Amino acid sequence: MSDAITHHGADVARHVRTVVDANVEAARQAADVVVDVARAGRVLHGAGAGHSLAGVLEMFFRAGGLPFVNPLWHPDVLPLNGAARSTAAERRPGLGTQVARDSGMQAGDAVVVLSTSGVNFYPVEIAAHARSVGARVIAVTSRPASAAAPLREGRRLADLADVVLDTCVPPGDVTWPEDGPRTAPLSSLANTLCWNLVLVAALDAAPDLPTWRSANTTGPEDHNARLQELYRALVPVI
Repeated sequence: MSDAITHHGADVARHVRTVVDANVEAARQAADVVVDVARAGRVLHGAGAGHSLAGVLEMFFRAGGLPFVNPLWHPDVLPLNGAARSTAAERRPGLGTQVARDSGMQAGDAVVVLSTSGVNFYPVEIAAHARSVGARVIAVTSRPASAAAPLREGRRLADLADVVLDTCVPPGDVTWPEDGPRTAPLSSLANTLCWNLVLVAALDAAPDLPTWRSANTTGPEDHNARLQELYRALVPVI
């Protein structure tokens, strides 16, 4: 058992290195978009369905995160609201367009769309709507998984993106055991890593970007409250 754990840990460490090496330039490009949105006083939307919603949570109201992030979601795409329902919902035509329209997305905004396969209607429609209104699209997806997945909407998320961050996750997501993988998915870890690369690059380029602080540390107690007051008009859910 310990050998399996050690071996898998080494595999994960190698995957982390692979993701970093594959996304240095893309992370910088995505960071440029983030800084542009901040400087314009606009909104950075985050979208995903199913377990990709974990990546949206990493973007929103998170210690170290950005206060101008607006989460896009619908109850039907949340697995906790019905696992089978969420799978069906992201394949249902029209829902992504509805969610994107309801967000008030406009030119000057950007959207980060997370989808490992990048082939279902929900993420593709959100990206397509963003482009139609002049908002830029950052895709967090797996090129290998997307290439292997059956097209449902007719396009892949990566085809609509201004910037593509590649999670390099294998088709099917699972990674262990090597001779017949059926557990140890990597997409959530890789999604978070890709977003952290963007945050690091954005703060490196623009150190004055505002960020949330953990509520469980010492420091100015009103820091987050002041950011909420400043950004609530852009992101009402904060």
